[in-house]
Amino acid sequence: MSGTGVGGTRPGGTGTGAAGAGDDGREAGPPALVDHHCHSVVDGELDDEELAGLLTESDRPPAPGTSPLDSALGLAVRRWCPPVLGLPPHAPAADYLARRRELGAPEATRRLLAAAGLDTCLVDTGLTAAAGRPLLPLPEFAALTGADVREVVRLEALAEALDPAAAAWPGAVRAAVGAAVEGGAVALKSVLAYRHGLDVPAERPTDREVVAAAGARLRSGGGRLTDPVLLRHLLWSAVDACAGRGLPIQLHTGFGDPDLALHRADPALLAGFVRAAEPSGVPLVLLHGYPYHRQAAWLAQAFPQVYADLGLTASYVGPRVAAVLGEMLELAPFGKLLFSTDGYGLPELHLVGAAQFRHGLGALLASWRADGACSAGDVTRIARLLSAGNARRLYRL
Repeated sequence: MSGTGVGGTRPGGTGTGAAGAGDDGREAGPPALVDHHCHSVVDGELDDEELAGLLTESDRPPAPGTSPLDSALGLAVRRWCPPVLGLPPHAPAADYLARRRELGAPEATRRLLAAAGLDTCLVDTGLTAAAGRPLLPLPEFAALTGADVREVVRLEALAEALDPAAAAWPGAVRAAVGAAVEGGAVALKSVLAYRHGLDVPAERPTDREVVAAAGARLRSGGGRLTDPVLLRHLLWSAVDACAGRGLPIQLHTGFGDPDLALHRADPALLAGFVRAAEPSGVPLVLLHGYPYHRQAAWLAQAFPQVYADLGLTASYVGPRVAAVLGEMLELAPFGKLLFSTDGYGLPELHLVGAAQFRHGLGALLASWRADGACSAGDVTRIARLLSAGNARRLYRL
């Protein structure tokens, strides 16, 4: 793969091959990575069960005799992470866990995050804990990654922190969303897929509808925001706030934990909202997607303001990463797909997400080059767009 991949030797030996070559035949350096969607990590000690529990989207204990480490994601962890901690690739899980304990969580976290080689991280701060332990504040996370860290504000968490009277709900939500944008958020994010499903009416609710729904929510005791009218109002408030600054809105799509009804997280269900929001010009970024990543790719091709990523998916599919990336790129224009890790809780997930992406994209583009489907210059250009260029343009970094 020399001269055709997009990998490069990362700290700790996590590189996957030579960098792409330019049209003049000279080797180009590995492209920088802008992780446009991730979370912070825990740097406290985790027991083996707690660590393994963060390698699955399930919030249930594993079935007897099974472990989340014994999965495609577990194979990826054992492929990329042991060398960073001084072990050979594919070290047995027990050896890896023992070595992690020997080093201590702070040192293991430092090594793993540094080895991910992330240039910029856009961090969703809507999650504040993992395995019952707090996530590192952004300044500490930035220091460990060595990355430029920016905040993505989660809309539902923002709204749930408010306590207005029902009549004041529409204005209070608009003000809070506007303040988040004015306060420096690089993007807003919605987890509508978790709270109701993506199959909501596309139209804006009226303030009268919002006040009635807010009143019903208050009478029921408040708590988690699940009312579809309030969720639609929150999303449209985000469209209005972002339109003034050209900021993107990220939307969870595809698989997640059992709190989600998977068939209602199909991004194709957003087509009506995408059409309704199109005049605003606000970019909509479809996160994750799997197993509906081809639908996400179609939306990215069909609508100018839609973008997509394969964060989370690239880690979980393990050895299939190149094939799944290829399925996404069957339709998605090269300028519309962005890299992310969706790393959360475990620093391993940031490293694995980065390494899987580098390796998978390198293998995919190498096969295209070998087949004569593109030039060496195309390989380099596409790799740089997906790795960082698209994110820098979209988020104005």
